[in-house]
Amino acid sequence: MDLLLWRHAEAEEGEDDLKRRLTARGERQAHDMAKWIRDHQPRELRIVVSPAVRTQQTAGALMLPFETNRKIGPDACVSELIAAVGWPTATGAALVVGHQPALGRLAALLLAGSESDWTIKKGALWWLSNRVRKGETQTVLRAVIPAEFAG
Repeated sequence: MDLLLWRHAEAEEGEDDLKRRLTARGERQAHDMAKWIRDHQPRELRIVVSPAVRTQQTAGALMLPFETNRKIGPDACVSELIAAVGWPTATGAALVVGHQPALGRLAALLLAGSESDWTIKKGALWWLSNRVRKGETQTVLRAVIPAEFAG
């Protein structure tokens, strides 16, 4: 299984966290990363998105169908992200468009074996794969693309 973690692009400040919109810079970040994803996307890509406006806008830049999952909003925990995509046993690939700190904590758990406060920058994409070698399950880091490198 491939798992792509995409943190929403830069958003405006605001009191209602779920209604915060992308800034002009965030729109450019989302557009640039969306192009990179479309150019490199794995087959059978399932896209799961937080209900927050900024994640919906970020995912919308892909111009591909996606599903909204309210359980992976700004206050999500790692187990909710794992459940939403079926890691590591689901077939194909999943792209999660979500938030810190859950995305960084998930990356830490999968790559280092325990949750830790790793930071995924706004608009960045982390691509992980799961494989079995000699009977051992491994997580492989395939790519880390900051938003400024996608364009």
